Amino acid sequence: MRILLIGSGGREHAISWKLSKSDRVSKIFVAPGNGGTEIERKCENINITDIDKLLDFAKKEKIDLTIVGPEEPLIKGIVNKFKKENLKIFGPDKAAAMLEGSKSFSKDFMKKYDVKTASYEVFYDYEKAKEYLEISKYPLVIKADGLAAGKGVVIAKDKDEAIDTLKEFMLEDIFKGAGKKIVIEEFLEGIEASILSICDGKTILPFLSAKDHKQIYDDNKGPNTGGMGVVAPNPYVTDEVLEDFKKNIMDKTLKGIKEEGFDFKGIIFFGIMITKEGVKLLEYNVRMGDPETQSILYLMENDFLDVILKALDEDLENVRLSWKKGYALNVVLSAKGYPKKPRKGDEITIKKESKENIFIAGANLEGETLKTSGGRVLSVVGIGETLEKARENVYNLVKDVDFDGSYYRKDIGKAK
Repeated sequence: MRILLIGSGGREHAISWKLSKSDRVSKIFVAPGNGGTEIERKCENINITDIDKLLDFAKKEKIDLTIVGPEEPLIKGIVNKFKKENLKIFGPDKAAAMLEGSKSFSKDFMKKYDVKTASYEVFYDYEKAKEYLEISKYPLVIKADGLAAGKGVVIAKDKDEAIDTLKEFMLEDIFKGAGKKIVIEEFLEGIEASILSICDGKTILPFLSAKDHKQIYDDNKGPNTGGMGVVAPNPYVTDEVLEDFKKNIMDKTLKGIKEEGFDFKGIIFFGIMITKEGVKLLEYNVRMGDPETQSILYLMENDFLDVILKALDEDLENVRLSWKKGYALNVVLSAKGYPKKPRKGDEITIKKESKENIFIAGANLEGETLKTSGGRVLSVVGIGETLEKARENVYNLVKDVDFDGSYYRKDIGKAK
């Protein structure tokens, strides 16, 4: 099969790496890709991001299957356009993608279908939102309604921080429209977990759980990032937690997908909080998470292409997922200055024997040299039969990567 994979992050490098192992895959075009996908076997980067041009490319190159990595093309309706032209594509349609595209839409969906979540209010007007802050309990959570590159969520410790956040989102418009409408939400205390799942419209099949470490510094301190590392499976997701998740979140979400008539053949990612009152849903994503994907696909024993094709055939009920025993830890190496002003252009060296454990995100190939081009530069993945062994293995592998100013957390898999 000839595959078109859309995206340019570490997630897309991990997906292309996993797909390249399938005997059924002959060629993977990655649009636009990065320095990692450029050197991955069976892969070729193509410098196209425009949806109509991607559609033309898929027709011209006789692409058998298109897989959408990031959320933005899904929210813009790429799946609708490809299906209109009878092209096979993996991802939810535009209506279903609003579960990630609009925080207020997703919260209203949760409320409608009795999905357990935090209480919330939606605001379009700065003054009304500010008035609400006067009577609120702290801490509370403020979310930009639209896409904000993973930076549109702030946990405000007090009223002053909340007002500053409102000003940035609604008045200064730092997210270029995405924060003009906001959701103010009850703060949930507990342990966070990510459960990536695949959906065919009739069945949701959960993958292994994962735990993302979002803050930049050890001990979960400092500003949020796109993710500084992951442990999978999440040590806090017990059988009891999983049953609670399935009953009060997953099954009710599936009911909503069916009743709303969404065309959902793609990934649904549940960001959950394990609280004293049980499991509650923080948010939906409609694509694979980054850096969760790197850990989860490393542990998956199934041919990922087969699983995707089963979803497209509405046959997930007959799929049995198989996983390597033990744990996978992903440690993200970021550029100097991340998350505010990451430096670019630093040369990266990686020991040859460790390349199978490295997934490139923010780096490009210049000639034969990898150079940093973004904030989160790459992920290093290590596995082990125990959590301690996986930690030991991954931090040994980190030593095989070098670039000036590189920074990583030392407590991935340890921090709560």
